[in-house]
Amino acid sequence: MAKIALITGGSQGSGRATALLFARKGYDVAIAARSPELLHQVADEITALGRQALAVPTDVTDPQQVQALVDKTRDRYGQVDVLVNSAGICLTGPSQHTSLEDWHKLFDTNFWGYLHTIKALLPHFIARRQGTIVNIGSFGGKMPLPQMTAYTASKYAVTGLTDALRLELAEHKIHVAAVHPGVIQSSFMERAMFRGADEQASQAAQERMTSVLNMGWVSQPEDIAKAVWEAVEKRKHEIVVGPIAIATEAHRLFPGLVEWAMERAT
Repeated sequence: MAKIALITGGSQGSGRATALLFARKGYDVAIAARSPELLHQVADEITALGRQALAVPTDVTDPQQVQALVDKTRDRYGQVDVLVNSAGICLTGPSQHTSLEDWHKLFDTNFWGYLHTIKALLPHFIARRQGTIVNIGSFGGKMPLPQMTAYTASKYAVTGLTDALRLELAEHKIHVAAVHPGVIQSSFMERAMFRGADEQASQAAQERMTSVLNMGWVSQPEDIAKAVWEAVEKRKHEIVVGPIAIATEAHRLFPGLVEWAMERAT
């Protein structure tokens, strides 16, 4: 009997890459995202690999939709073995130009969206005394990113959620892991938000990010998918993906020095 993976944010980017990789590894997959059209395209790709796919259009910020997602997945497959929380959005801009609505939108998706799926699946995992939860975080959940304060705060919240849950759920034989990408060359720009003192400043921030995405050290969606697979198969607690691991480790060892350098650069 095939194992089952439930992946949010599964219509694009690293979520799509993760769904396809797990299908290649022999998993049947349930995928969730807001766009039905893109979601069903990925489901067709999974089916073409010889695995079963269930596409459930879902807004993860709505706990009722998330519960329906989990119920449909269990009705179809009977169980869930792996949950991958991959849905997320990003915002770049100074805090004084980031509205409260922006803050709520980021946390609703990046944090509450994760918690909704975890809460909906946790009774199932505890009853079975097995299961794996992988939360896609960010290097912004390991070190502060100026001009991205709201995003950084949401990802630090994910890091804290993941680390505390790992300790709490160990007695139930549930593995909890975090995968922290750096900048990803994917459909990221389609969902990114940019803020500034005026439209010109917002446009400049978008152009800077576009420039960064074209650099050679930027991760690909497949890199994140491989890290998720490694976290599941090798039961790793945490993986920082790509060269950005050097920066996060430097911040862990020398936080004052790294933050001084970042202040100067900013």
